[in-house]
Amino acid sequence: MAEVRSVDTAPPAFLRLAAHPLRWQLLSALADGDQRVRELVARIDQPQNLVSYHLRLLRNAGLVSATRSSYDGRDSYYHLDLDRCAEAFADSGAALHPALRRHAGPPDAPPASPSAGSVAVLFVCTGNGSRSPIAEALLRRRTSGAVTVASAGTRPKPALHPNTVRVLRESFGIDTCGLRPRHLDTLAGRRFDHVITLCDRAREACPEFPDNPRRTHWSIPDPATAEGTDDATYPAFRRTAADVDVRVRHLLPVLAATHRQEDPP
Repeated sequence: MAEVRSVDTAPPAFLRLAAHPLRWQLLSALADGDQRVRELVARIDQPQNLVSYHLRLLRNAGLVSATRSSYDGRDSYYHLDLDRCAEAFADSGAALHPALRRHAGPPDAPPASPSAGSVAVLFVCTGNGSRSPIAEALLRRRTSGAVTVASAGTRPKPALHPNTVRVLRESFGIDTCGLRPRHLDTLAGRRFDHVITLCDRAREACPEFPDNPRRTHWSIPDPATAEGTDDATYPAFRRTAADVDVRVRHLLPVLAATHRQEDPP
């Protein structure tokens, strides 16, 4: 008589966690960008204590993180770790059958990106000296210039922070010769498909733009506020650049989808 293999009937922890309707709504909402609890409460239309409870479960699982708002210290922004979600989905598939195990491609394989000149993106922070120009440079690099991309500040600095120049050069090989801080007002009237704020203060001050672009918020602390010499604060810039680069990589399929929707075959 053939031996019968025992089967673990319990679904993986990630599936049990994400399958809850309210938690799936929270994951879906945070996939659109970083949000505060009150925004999630309004979007999901559930009591704050219930939303907070399920957010805590997602945080404990490492799927969601929270950072204190630099605009209002009483608020926190919640962020979805898309890389961790991808790993959890892949591990769940492998638990069902080895054939569903994710096969990693080349480490630098580019995600889908839009066609040349098809999508316009604006990155906004307060000083336009670190976070938003880093995002501008990385998106331009990762799309080989196919996306129309700009950055600006609500209160721009006189020049890029020296560590912005250094981290783009040393970590990504990007020359910042053409990057200069500029005021958001200089872009008034320009059309953008996506406006992405990287600063909690800038999110509150960012004006409306023509044609109702998609608004997204990335709550990223300003590395320029770290105390010490440029050498001492450089690790903060490296962490910021790494965070921005992950978010830019996940932005590429969104931009490609924007292009397909606007220019159907």
